[in-house]
Amino acid sequence: MRLGFLLHVSTDAAVTMKGQSFEAVFGRPAKVVAEAPGRVNLIGEHTDYSGGYVLPTAIPQKTRVEIAPRGDGLIHVATMNVNRGAQRWFRVGEESRGGIWLDYVQGITAVLRGRGAPISGFDARIESSVPLGSGLSSSASLLVALARAVRAMLGLSIDDVEIARIAHAAEHDFVGAPVGTMDQMAASLADEHTALFLDTRTLAFERIPLPAEAELLVVNSGVAHQHASGDYKTRRAECERAAALLGVPQLRDVDAAAEQRIASLPAPLDRRARHVVTENARVLAAVAALRAGDLGRLGELFDASHRSMRDDFEVSVPAVDALVESARAQSDVFGARLTGGGFGGSIVALVKRGCAARVGQAVVEAYERAPAAQGRRATVLVGGPAS
Repeated sequence: MRLGFLLHVSTDAAVTMKGQSFEAVFGRPAKVVAEAPGRVNLIGEHTDYSGGYVLPTAIPQKTRVEIAPRGDGLIHVATMNVNRGAQRWFRVGEESRGGIWLDYVQGITAVLRGRGAPISGFDARIESSVPLGSGLSSSASLLVALARAVRAMLGLSIDDVEIARIAHAAEHDFVGAPVGTMDQMAASLADEHTALFLDTRTLAFERIPLPAEAELLVVNSGVAHQHASGDYKTRRAECERAAALLGVPQLRDVDAAAEQRIASLPAPLDRRARHVVTENARVLAAVAALRAGDLGRLGELFDASHRSMRDDFEVSVPAVDALVESARAQSDVFGARLTGGGFGGSIVALVKRGCAARVGQAVVEAYERAPAAQGRRATVLVGGPAS
C-alpha cells in the first residue's frame, strides 16, 4: 500500500540542467552517481533533538550527486541549483565554514576524514529537485547523496544508518545548524511506500505501510526558512532549558500526564515543553491510526499538531496558517499541518485518494486570495498533476 505521489518538474529547469553535464563541466565522465530523496514529515515536529519520535516519508524529489576521483587533494564542486551552475573548490584538510552551500560538501569531507576515510580529492556535480528552504530537507538530501557517492567511490564499509550519522554530524557540527537526526535518517532510510517510524534517541526504526485510501498533498508556501540561524536555534535552546528545569536529560523523558509539572515552568518554556511532550504522544497515536487504517483519526492528529506548532511552539507564520486553513476547508482533506522546522516552508495534507490534484489547485487559488499570503504564490510539490 502506498500514497499516490506525483511529481511536476519545470521543463525549463530540466533543459538548463541537462545542458551542463558532468563531462561538460569537468571534461571527463563521472565514475559514481548517487541520489537521496527529500522528505515530508507526516507528524513529529521539533521532537528529534529532544530524543523523541518522528514519522517522515520520502518524496519523489531527489538530490543527485555525480563524482569522479582526483589525486591532487582538491575538491571541485559544481551545483546546478545556484546561478545556473556555480562552481567552488577547496583543498582536502583545509575545510573552513564560509556560510554558503559549499559548507555542506566540506562538512561531509571533514567528517569522513575524521573517521579515517582516505579522501584524496574529487570532482562533483550536484543537481537537486528538492526546493531550497521548503521544509522538505534539501540539505539532508544533499548530504546523504554526497556521503553515498563518496562511500561508493572509496568502497567504504558504511551502512545507511552510519551514512545518516555522518550527514547529521556534517550539518550539526560543521555547518552549525542545530538540527536533530530525523532529516538525515529519512533521506538515508525512508521510501515513498512507507512512513519511517523513528525513535531518534536509539535510532531504532520501523517502516509502516501507508494507506491505499489516501494521498499526500505537499504545498510550498513560498516563505523560505533557514535552520542555521534565527528562531530555530532559540527553540532548541528553550527545549534544553525546559528539560533542565524539569530535571530530565531530554523532554522525551517527560510523560504526557505530567501536565502540572509542565505548567509550572516559566513562559514560554511551559508551552515549548507541552508541544514536544504532546507531539511525541501524537506520533505514537498516528502510528496506531496508520496500522488501523483510521484516516479520520490521522487527520485529527495532523490538525492538532498544527495547532500545537502554531500556539505552543510558535514556529508557524501567518502565510503558512493561511495555507493550512485553505487545505482544511476542502471536504476531501482529512487534516493538514505545517511540516518541517517552521518559520516558513511547506504544509502536508492527508487527502482522499484521487482528489489531491483538484484539492491542490483549490488550495493554491485560495491562498493567493488570502491577505496573509502577501502576494506570494504557493506551489504544489507533491500530489499535483503529472508532467
